[in-house]
Formats: sequence, C-alpha cells, structure tokens
Amino acid sequence: MARQKDRTRFRRYEGGDPLAPPVDLAEALDAIGAEVMAGSSPERAMREFLRRGGRDRRGLDDLARRVAEKRRELLQKHDLSGTMQQVKELLDRAVLEERNQLVRDVDLDDTDRAFSQMRLDSLPPSTAAAVSELRDYQWASSQARQDYEEIKDLLGREMLDQRFAGMKQALENATDEDRAAIDAMLSDLNDLLEKHQRGDDTPEDFDRFMAEHGQYFPEDPKDVDELLDALAARAAAGQRMLNSMSAEQRAELAQLSAQAFGSPQLMQSLDRLDSNLRSLRPGEDWSGSEGFSGDEGLGLGDGTGALQDLADLDALAEQLAQSHDASRLDDVDLDAVARQLGDDAAVDARTLRNLERALRENGTLRRDADGALKLSPRAMRQLGRSILRDVATRMSGRQGQRDTRNAGASGELSGATRAWEFGDTQPWDIPRTVLNGVRRRLGTGGADASGRLIAIDDIDVAETEARTQAAVALLVDTSFSMAMDGRWVPMKRTALALHTLIRSRFRGDHLQLIGFGRHAQVMDIEELTGLDAMWDKGTNLHHALLLANRHFRKHPNAQPVLLIVTDGEPTSHLEPDGSVFFDYPPHPLTIEKAVRELDASMRLGAQTTIFRLGFDPGLTRFVDAMARRVGGRVVAPELDDLGAAVVGSYLGSRGRGAGGGAGASFDEWPGSPGLWTG
Repeated sequence: MARQKDRTRFRRYEGGDPLAPPVDLAEALDAIGAEVMAGSSPERAMREFLRRGGRDRRGLDDLARRVAEKRRELLQKHDLSGTMQQVKELLDRAVLEERNQLVRDVDLDDTDRAFSQMRLDSLPPSTAAAVSELRDYQWASSQARQDYEEIKDLLGREMLDQRFAGMKQALENATDEDRAAIDAMLSDLNDLLEKHQRGDDTPEDFDRFMAEHGQYFPEDPKDVDELLDALAARAAAGQRMLNSMSAEQRAELAQLSAQAFGSPQLMQSLDRLDSNLRSLRPGEDWSGSEGFSGDEGLGLGDGTGALQDLADLDALAEQLAQSHDASRLDDVDLDAVARQLGDDAAVDARTLRNLERALRENGTLRRDADGALKLSPRAMRQLGRSILRDVATRMSGRQGQRDTRNAGASGELSGATRAWEFGDTQPWDIPRTVLNGVRRRLGTGGADASGRLIAIDDIDVAETEARTQAAVALLVDTSFSMAMDGRWVPMKRTALALHTLIRSRFRGDHLQLIGFGRHAQVMDIEELTGLDAMWDKGTNLHHALLLANRHFRKHPNAQPVLLIVTDGEPTSHLEPDGSVFFDYPPHPLTIEKAVRELDASMRLGAQTTIFRLGFDPGLTRFVDAMARRVGGRVVAPELDDLGAAVVGSYLGSRGRGAGGGAGASFDEWPGSPGLWTG
C-alpha cells in the first residue's frame, strides 16, 4: 500500500503574539460611533479611526510618518558617487605604488623609467579618462597592476549588481570561468526574453533556463512574467539612479563601463538586456530621478537598491494614504512594510487590516438601499451597551450603586418572604429555604422518608411588588444651537443609552424618541444617531408634546414618563392647518400652546423631568415655571452628566410608580449639589 502523501504545509511566521486574541472592536466602535453622532459618515469615521489608531496600536498616520522619515533619511544620508570614489581610490593607490616602484627599481632602464614617469605625470584629471589612458600601460609594480585590474573587476561586478542584486558580493574574486558563466547566462536570458517578446517561448524554455542559471535569481520566479517583473523593476531603478547623477558623473561612468571585466562584451550584453526589458515592461518608471544630498557614497548596485527602496516607500505611502473611495487595507503590501519598516510595523499594519475586515464583514457596518455605509443594528446595540456602561459608572460613582442585574416582569423585591404555593412564579429565597430544611432535619433527626434534604414545605419565595410598565417619551432638542454649543453628541449619547437600557433591561416599557427643531418627528435610534445638524430656525416643543401625548394614549395601561432635553425656549408651534409658525422672541401663542400640551401630559399622569442645557435666564424662568405647573423636576446637568441624569430620572420614575407623578417635590442629585434646581 502506497504511503499517504503528507499534506502538512508551513508558511513564514508573520510576527506578533501568536496567542493574541482576535481584534477587539469595542474601542473602534466607540470611536466610530462618536464621530457618526458628531455628523461624520460611518465610512469616514472608520477611516479616521484607522488613521489615528487605538490605545495599543499605531495607526496609518504613524506608519505613513515612518515611511516619510525613511525616505528622507535615504536621500539626506547618501550620494551616488560611491563607485567613482572606489575607482579613484584604487587608481590613486595603483599610481602611487607604481611611482614608488619606479624609484626603487635600480635595474630599470633610465629611458623606460623616464617614459613611465612622464605617462603617470601626464594623466588627465578625469578618473575615467585616466583609467582609459592606462589601459595599455606596462606596470613595473605587480601590486599596482593588481590594483588596476581590481578596477576592472569592480566595474564589472557593479554593472552586474545594478541589474542583479547581490552580484557584487557573489562575484568577488571571480575566476575566468565565473565570468564566462555570467556571459552565457546573459546570452541565454536575452534569447529567452526576445523569444517571449515574439510569443515563441514555451514553459519548457523557462524551465530549461532556470535549471541552468537559477542560482543567479534568488527571487525564484515561477514563470517568465515573474522573472520579467523582478528584472524590469531592478533595471528601471538602475536607470532612475543614473538619471539622478550629474551629467559629469554619467559621462565618467559611461566611459568607465567599457573597462568592466576588461572587455566591452559585458556592456553589450547588458545594453541588450536593458533594451529588451524596456520593450517588455514599458510601464515601469524609466525616467524618474531623485535628489540625493548626503555624503555617504553608494555604489551602482547599492544605489539601485536605494532607488528600489524609494519606489517601495512611495508605493507604501500611496497605499497607506487610502485616498481613493475603493481603497482597502488589503491593498497594503505587508511584505514591503516589513522590509522597509520592520516586523513590528508589519504587525501593526496587519492588525489594522484585520480590524477593517472585521468591521466590514461581521455586520458592524452595512449599506442601505442607496449604497451608503451605515452602522448596523448590531453595531448600535454594541455602541449603546458601551455608552450605558459609561453612564452606569458615572451613576455608580455618585450614588454608590453598581450596574443592576434585575430584569423581566416579575416585579421588584419587597424584602419579605412567604411559603411557596402551587403556581407561584416568584424566585426562591435560597437562604431561607435552606434554613427551613436545616431546622426541620434538626427537629426530625435527619432527612425525610424519601431521603430529601429539602422538602416542599421548606421552600420560601421572595415576595415582590408589581412592576408597572412605562410609556417613555424622550424629547430631544435638535435645533442648530444644540450643535453650535457642543451639545449634539451628548444628546445623541443620552438617547442611545436610554434606548439600550430599555431594550435590554425593561423590555416591557415603550420608548419613543422625538426630535424637535422647527418641527418635531418621531425617530428610530439609527435615524437620530446619524442625524446631521441643520441650520433650521425654531424650537417646536408644542409639536413634540403632541407626539408624546399620542404615544401615551396608545399605551393606556403604562405609566407615562416624559423626559425633555432642551437648550432654548419654544419659538415655533403648529398651526391648525399643519403649517409651522415661528417667531423670536417667543410669541405668547407659542408659549400657550406648549403649556396646553404639557397640561395634557399631566392629565395623562406623566411624570415629567426637563433637562435644561445652558444658563439663559429666559430659558431658566420658562423651564422652572413649566415644571412647577405640572409638579415635575428640572435638571441642569453638565454635558458629561446628561446621560446619567436622564437614565437616573427614568429609573427613579419607574421606582415611584403610578402614584409618584404630579405633585412630586424637587429632588437633589446625590453628591452633586446644585445640579437640581426648582
């Protein structure tokens, strides 16, 4: 029986903590939600969060800053004269050694010595011209001859390194056989590329080429196109490096290139290769240049690598900018991030990519019928829970309470217990039940006849008071002054916290959100959360109270709870024909209509709390008078306390029940003197 093939596969470790949990969306959703409530679109809010990053991760802006710093460092640290400097140093050393040898060699004919010294003295100032001038010079010093030959070897290796990364080191101390192998590789490569350009090549041609010359291509290309991409990117970077040199440097290098390996054949093969690559990959940047201003010289190969790095960094900057509507972090080349900025930066980029995927793919964001990106109901619930936790923390800090876990319709615990009766649904009082069982066993000497430690007669249940349902109307001022004075987001956070509390803990209650500006309208939580501030004159409390009273009448068996958040006196009302009347200062008729509807709320039994934002004297007088008229309360919270104040008022209204409405006195918020006024 044949052995089953091992299907195990390994891949390169991508860095980071292998035991780290999946990305946490809570922080991202809080930040995105705050931006959305401030008027930003979910798409823009998500992009801004990814740019800024979170508490424990760097964002796109930080990565882009590091890219810009790396690019600036490359340009300010280096120049492109490295090869010319090395050639000049070798030439100066060779000439100096030759002069010394001419002086030391007593057997040398005086005529030959004088002629050699004359040639050395008359060398042109140009390094390239001097190297060319000494091409047929008969060296008296073997060391000087070796230094001069090293110039040819260096030029050959640099020319190859400019096209094939790593060649400079690989061909150090190369033999004639090594050079012949390079010539053969270049000839076969050009033949393959020209065949590919004609469309005559086959996969077997590529396989045959790689089998013979694959050691020169550490990128391990899988086909001709991958080979072309790697070679063309390197060659184009080499051309940009030449474009970045001065005209004098280019002229000297062109003159020196003929000396590479002591034969013009290498440059002919490389020129042929460059021509083929330009034809096959015209889309590469063959004409760009850079302005190097440093003093650390780079050779041809290293300079080409620096130009490739600059191209990498430019591509990364474009990817990290996410400047197009269709941009995604999947577009970011993580290998390039690791190569240019290090593995830690690649881990940050990968985390941001996974976070974006999670936000888009797990139902946090969705597109509506018009194609616009919106926060999904799931995201709204999660954001609401987060805001509610913040509200509970504020309430806990002021009142010494913790997040309550009571829920359902069974009622509020009274503290008393009684014996269980058939049909009871109240919760067991466990301590009392266990105590009854212990007492019975002590009296009877052990368990009952059936062996049970607790009998039916031992069970006590906790007595509860009936919990009333509430019909809650939250009226929020959506006039432009709310946004202008920084109250827009706190208002929305308050509405979302109350909505989340009722939907999660008091599901039997009926909440209606009503926004009122020039006119009023019933809103769902998603609509209110995404509402943009608009310049629209008017604060139509009359219309809002009409809608609230209609909500109360639809739920006659529920306790009405009226919560009003506003920063201005009513300045508009509805006319009988449905049109909106506006006047400022407030018209007496507008005040009268608002008061009339508030009286209707009181007759329906509504417990009223008005949350006054701002310290306008006219608003203060109006709100105080309205609250006093219906036996309600006035709260003047700081913006950060608005959510806690509204939620606390709602919970207090439920606790007082149906009898705690009209006539209730003004309370004082514990621990915060001066917040309540009346």
